[in-house]
Amino acid sequence: MKRIEPRNGVAFKLARDDVLSVIDPEGGQVADLIAASANDPREIISNGRTFDYEETIALTAGSTLWSNRSNPMLLIEEDTVGRHDFLLTPCSSATFRHFYPDKPPHRGCFGNLAEALEPYGIHPDAIPVAFNIFMNVPVGPAGNLRVDPPTSNGGDYIRVRAKMDLIIGLTACSAYASNGGSFKPIDFQIEKGGRDA
Repeated sequence: MKRIEPRNGVAFKLARDDVLSVIDPEGGQVADLIAASANDPREIISNGRTFDYEETIALTAGSTLWSNRSNPMLLIEEDTVGRHDFLLTPCSSATFRHFYPDKPPHRGCFGNLAEALEPYGIHPDAIPVAFNIFMNVPVGPAGNLRVDPPTSNGGDYIRVRAKMDLIIGLTACSAYASNGGSFKPIDFQIEKGGRDA
């Protein structure tokens, strides 16, 4: 088990058939996830392709996350929360200036992902909308969006299986609204080929 400290991010490789568990150890904390092909990082996770092929924006156990080249990247095998967001872009210093002008600026998940993914050849302009694990974004009848605190409790998790060799970027989200106003760690674990590493 590894830990991402509050308002930080990491990147690592995930081989095909490896299973990644992302755990909210304390509850109420979002984790932004980016996936790119380890063979060609220009192939990257796509919310649009995913919504199209899965025919829903409510992604949970049984759903596949797809790439911009229409290839399956991650299969959600288990999900104890059942509410995640794939609409909103990773928070950034611009996000903080826009939504939190009275708060100290922070580089956000975007900045953390950019730093973590740079050694893998993924540059800031290539970072797409992240799969925002545990993020609670209700969509109103008129299409309006609201960011509510996550519904995750301490120990809740999601398990995803890699469908190709991947580069993963993962954060403990930095935005106030996304996390109910506080910042906590995110834990993760990799099972090699579905077996504990």
